[in-house]
Amino acid sequence: MSFYHVEKRCVELGEYIAEHKVTVRQAAEVFGVSKSTVHIDVTKRLPTVAPALADKVAAVLQENKAERHIRGGIATREKYLKTKKTAEK
Repeated sequence: MSFYHVEKRCVELGEYIAEHKVTVRQAAEVFGVSKSTVHIDVTKRLPTVAPALADKVAAVLQENKAERHIRGGIATREKYLKTKKTAEK
């Protein structure tokens, strides 16, 4: 894999995250790469390739980090409700 390809992927990931306000996990799924790859690309490599974009991505990642406990609680609630409905049948 060429360095150019890695730089291009970093920029594409960064643009996608900034535009769609998605999590690292969601971006990884869309691009078919691991969460680790996405995280390294947008936190370590992107600042050297596109600093302005890296700042936008960092803001989205910070927002996601601040909200993750809420998303976790929602997921747990949905799991509980699904289990409860299954038990009632």
